[in-house]
Amino acid sequence: MGAITLQSVEKWFGDTQVIRGVDLDIAQGEFVVFVGPSGCGKSTLLRMIGGLEETSRGAILIDGRDVTAEPPARRGLTMVFQSYALYPHMSVRENMGFSLKMAGAPKAEVDAKVDRAADILKLGAYLDRRPKALSGGQRQRVAIGRSIVRDPTAFLFDEPLSNLDAALRVEMRYEIAKLHQNLDATMIYVTHDQVEAMTLADRIVVLEFGTIAQVGHPRALYERPANLFVAQFIGSPKMNVLPCEASGATYRLPGGRGGAYPGARTPAHLGVRPEHIAIGPGGSGQCDGVVDLVEYLGADTFVIVDAGGLGRITIRTDGQAVPRPGETVGLHFAEQHLHFFDAEGHAVAHR
Repeated sequence: MGAITLQSVEKWFGDTQVIRGVDLDIAQGEFVVFVGPSGCGKSTLLRMIGGLEETSRGAILIDGRDVTAEPPARRGLTMVFQSYALYPHMSVRENMGFSLKMAGAPKAEVDAKVDRAADILKLGAYLDRRPKALSGGQRQRVAIGRSIVRDPTAFLFDEPLSNLDAALRVEMRYEIAKLHQNLDATMIYVTHDQVEAMTLADRIVVLEFGTIAQVGHPRALYERPANLFVAQFIGSPKMNVLPCEASGATYRLPGGRGGAYPGARTPAHLGVRPEHIAIGPGGSGQCDGVVDLVEYLGADTFVIVDAGGLGRITIRTDGQAVPRPGETVGLHFAEQHLHFFDAEGHAVAHR
């Protein structure tokens, strides 16, 4: 089992409230990622679930049992931190089996569980090495293995890949995804990296100032963001947001042109992702702009266009027929991929 429920959870540090009445149901075996900018409360919320932070108000339930007031040891959870926190004088085998040994488990049981975890994480060849003889990625796998041997109700990950370089982060993302497939265990993962969130999660919880801005499948958050915050946080480069107004079934950009508007409520902002803009000759499309910068990234090329009063607009292209800086171009928005938001930033229409 491993179902976790948060009921109107709050956290106060003195007079400062950092978690503001969070309600969330996490199903057994689900991989949920908490994501958001620094200071949004994602690590604090994870630590509250793990029992490392006291819950000021509300309740935390694990498999229907209220554990709000229980210490970490009685919650049946395990936590993997940004720091590996391995014992340098112990071998990999000793590090992974230490908690079981201290709990008085028989040596045969400890060895069997360590061997199973080592097989899952491909650490069999390193069991007799000490941490100093391992790479960063291998050390993080040992830290995860130390959690696996405890057969936890759920795994809690607090930015476990932050200390790794780019190549190791990609490798470890794969390892964690495969681990979830193999164990079918509940996992809650905190990160500020939206790539990790999009690639790992069954559901993403986007946090903003201690509240949930939106919860959903990665594709749902990307294609149907509930508000401007989610729209611009999920996606890289972020969504372009332009001022707009609507009259009946059409919208119009200030100083530009417009198109069909599918909603009933009045919009104040138009959102369009960089890959949903095509470049044409000046005078065509929804607006004109002057190419300010071209960024070549191999498979993609980003073209930043200065659209005057509309601000800078980023376009993602495949690198074919890219305009030069200083050239005037027309921008064509894919009508089936437009997003509209009201003056408060709430979504009012999606194509």
